[in-house]
Amino acid sequence: MPIYEYECKACGERFEKLVRTMNSSEAVACPKCESVKTARALSVFGVGKGGGDASGGEGPPGCGRCGGPGPCAMD
Repeated sequence: MPIYEYECKACGERFEKLVRTMNSSEAVACPKCESVKTARALSVFGVGKGGGDASGGEGPPGCGRCGGPGPCAMD
């Protein structure tokens, strides 16, 4: 079962939800305001380098989206 990130259109809350299928059409309620005006959000995930600790310890920190040297610089 996949985990999706959602954003509530009523209050702006972002949350994760475990859904039964990828094609599920069931309404997903916001855990904060209980509105069903929600939409799947783009997930941001981290990709680490093999070995070592998660911080990397080398070079400038990335923005967390592409792993590049600056906020969405991708260079």
